[in-house]
Amino acid sequence: MEFTVEFYETDSGRFPVRDFLDRLKETGPNDFAAIMAGLAKLKNRQYHRPPLSKPIGDDLFELRHVGKLNTRVFYFFAKGQRIITVHGVRNKAREIPAGDLKVALERKSDWLARNAS
Repeated sequence: MEFTVEFYETDSGRFPVRDFLDRLKETGPNDFAAIMAGLAKLKNRQYHRPPLSKPIGDDLFELRHVGKLNTRVFYFFAKGQRIITVHGVRNKAREIPAGDLKVALERKSDWLARNAS
């Protein structure tokens, strides 16, 4: 069974990861293509491990593409074979900036609270 990849939606109807990808398409088209290919691969369970994907703690995972800047998309797994993308970031650092991790965790918590079943 395939997984579906979905974008987190804010209370106000924004899709932060989709917005991030739209900007990335303009500023780094090669990185955009690599991330989109990675997101497509995540639909298949065999790619839910390094080098494409790795756990970063608190049931969050990252899809990472290394280029001039590291491009990351953070996500978590939800019931029903769903992958929910919650945050995207580009930077030169090897480590995940604490602020970006906090945003990803807050969005995950928000999604879970609003989609509890």
